Amino acid sequence: MAGIYKKVEIVGTSETSLTEAVKNAVEEAGKSIRHMAWFEVVEQRGRIQEGKVAEFQVTISIGFKLER
Repeated sequence: MAGIYKKVEIVGTSETSLTEAVKNAVEEAGKSIRHMAWFEVVEQRGRIQEGKVAEFQVTISIGFKLER
């Protein structure tokens, strides 16, 4: 894994779970970020509506290798 890497933070959401929120974020990021190598969960939270969990939200940091 030698090289230079950059990290970006993004927020993923899901009505199902935190895991799905992470998967959604990584999948969407993969449409515009090449050479993704890892992710870190930075923050987890959710939205409550009418006393029930309505949405899971997760902030992740994605590391990717810079092109030369």
